[in-house]
Amino acid sequence: MHLKNIRLQQFKNYPKAEVQFSPEINCFVGINGSGKTNLLDAIHYLCLTKSAINGVDNLNILHDKDFFTVFGDFNLEGKEIEIRCIFESGKKKQLLQNGKAIDKMSDHVGLLPVVMIAPDDTALIKDGSEERRRFFDNMLCQMDKSYLDNLVRYQHFLKQRNALVKQFAEKGRWDKNFIEPYDREIIQLSKLIAAARQAFLEEYEPLLKQYYAIISGNQEDISITYETQCLSKSLEEEFKAMAQKDFILKRTNMGIHKDDFVFEISDYPIRKFGSQGQQKSFVIALKLAQFQIFQTHKKTKPILLLDDIFDKLDDNRMEKLMNLVADHQFGQLFITDARPERSKEILSSIDAESRFFMIEKGEVSLWNQ
Repeated sequence: MHLKNIRLQQFKNYPKAEVQFSPEINCFVGINGSGKTNLLDAIHYLCLTKSAINGVDNLNILHDKDFFTVFGDFNLEGKEIEIRCIFESGKKKQLLQNGKAIDKMSDHVGLLPVVMIAPDDTALIKDGSEERRRFFDNMLCQMDKSYLDNLVRYQHFLKQRNALVKQFAEKGRWDKNFIEPYDREIIQLSKLIAAARQAFLEEYEPLLKQYYAIISGNQEDISITYETQCLSKSLEEEFKAMAQKDFILKRTNMGIHKDDFVFEISDYPIRKFGSQGQQKSFVIALKLAQFQIFQTHKKTKPILLLDDIFDKLDDNRMEKLMNLVADHQFGQLFITDARPERSKEILSSIDAESRFFMIEKGEVSLWNQ
């Protein structure tokens, strides 16, 4: 799979842009703040109908404008697909595949797999459980439509139940009969989602260990533990026993929205005991394992977006990653770098077509120096 071109209008800092891409390696160069990452984000938007950086569509519109468009033409295993994303402030976002309107954005998710490695990915290790759940949920949603549907339904019922619990607390009275239908849905969906997460992890963790060994160059033992109460045989009883706590705290305190994925190195939490280098290696391995599992399930190589990695990785880790690129482990790559000469040098030894683009204040031009 590869993206042939992209056409932007009023997306972030781009008044208007049209770019033709190489099916192999594309490198966006320019000073910081010129719009390199925004161009990667536009590609992410075409694949998943949302920004990787800012989930609020209004904030992706060029300053003082009221709409943006992101168009692109893909080749998916010989099939030509044109994607058009149109967003106007105050109106529903529009998505078209080959001119046909798609009513539900979720119907598009998974068609065009994409993986992004960015400087702030260490948040997966350092931040709270929500970041890790989102990471694994995003993977599962791209691979499994039923998982996506179940997660959307779960979030709907959780929101409704939380509103109801808050009403009970304000009125000072718990209505068991009124809340029971919401409990039933949340319990059932929690079982399904937790089982899917656990099964996925059994396939994903060996890939993570494989890539960690490649990137780190050592044999440290790493692991992921899925922490959940939702696989318990007594889930229904335990959930209903939380009613008093829910009433006091005015929210639902049990369900898959409380799960976590614990990352460990040598049986210790990498968040607390991993060095900076170990954490970087772990994060890259997370994303490369994501790439591999997408390729296996989707029968195509995902688009790989590498944002500012030359500046964030030490020489050893960069060499390991570039060896994978040189071995043609990946398909189409998009890379950003603030130092054009460095990119040229690193990519010159790789037997693949490389196309360089200079980004200057929201304008894109070919760079052939």
